Amino acid sequence: MKIIIPMAGMGKRMRPHTLTIPKPLIPIAGKSIVQRLVEELIKVIDKPVDEIAFITGDFGKEVENSLLSIAENLQAKGTLYYQPEPLGTAHAVWCAKPSLEGEVVVAFADTLFKTSKITINHSDAIIWVKTVDNPSQFGVVKVKDDNIITDFIEKPATPVSNLAIIGIYYFNDGKKLLSELEYLIQNDIKVKGEYQLTDALQNMKNKGYKLKASLIEEWFDCGNKEATLQTNKRILELSSISDLMMPGSQIINSVIIQPCFVGTDTIIENSVIGPFVSVGKGTTVKNCIVRNSIIQRFSTIENLLLDQSIVGNNSDIIGKFKNLNVGDYNTLTL
Repeated sequence: MKIIIPMAGMGKRMRPHTLTIPKPLIPIAGKSIVQRLVEELIKVIDKPVDEIAFITGDFGKEVENSLLSIAENLQAKGTLYYQPEPLGTAHAVWCAKPSLEGEVVVAFADTLFKTSKITINHSDAIIWVKTVDNPSQFGVVKVKDDNIITDFIEKPATPVSNLAIIGIYYFNDGKKLLSELEYLIQNDIKVKGEYQLTDALQNMKNKGYKLKASLIEEWFDCGNKEATLQTNKRILELSSISDLMMPGSQIINSVIIQPCFVGTDTIIENSVIGPFVSVGKGTTVKNCIVRNSIIQRFSTIENLLLDQSIVGNNSDIIGKFKNLNVGDYNTLTL
């Protein structure tokens, strides 16, 4: 089994946090989005994974080494491919064509989920879906008996289906998918200037391949700051305390309101942290109240009240205590 992770996008909706690292390396409860994605895939597929291929942009050696380490730590071969320009989802997967053989899972790197084990036998492809209240914002599938897919519709204006495609796909033979991807590219079949994976899937269905929908239980978005913080909150809720409190942290005259992630070599001093806060490795938090936030690695924050905030890596933010002399019947916002 191979896992293919397209992640070459710029992540513009998550700026400034994606100016120096790609969005899939932003931490959620102490682990990068892409690491959580791969670990969850391996757990629910329940088959040996021998290769994890990452399709990236020009992100630099540090990012590349981080990705290869994720694969190595999961006892899989790590492979890097490059998408030199943003030409769509089908083109991104096509960039990993040497790895498109045998059983393959394609999972776009901003997709986190929770579900029980998924049966992947007896189908040419399985598209993972989630019921949504607003199908007009998503690509959706229509199904018949036994969840066989009959149609793909991109952002339907009328509610023909509420089964949204979440961005994870299983193929029992990657060469079948590769053949359709190459057909799109060789014939320059684009939608709004891009090669679309759903067009390849539609062609597979038209040729009689059995494509099934598999319903997952929870789907988490990391598309913007607000969604990422909500996902951080939910992942913390689903985690055990033993997985959240890393060894080597110093908690000095402080209160941790669980659930919170506290990384290795952190210092929390004279502060109240939580609920729903992730503090990365090597970070110092002093004289602060922090809730519903992500503070990344090797940063220092002092004298701050933070809520619904994300602080990047290697940042120093020092606030000030105020000296006030306020009489009766005043309303101040500071």
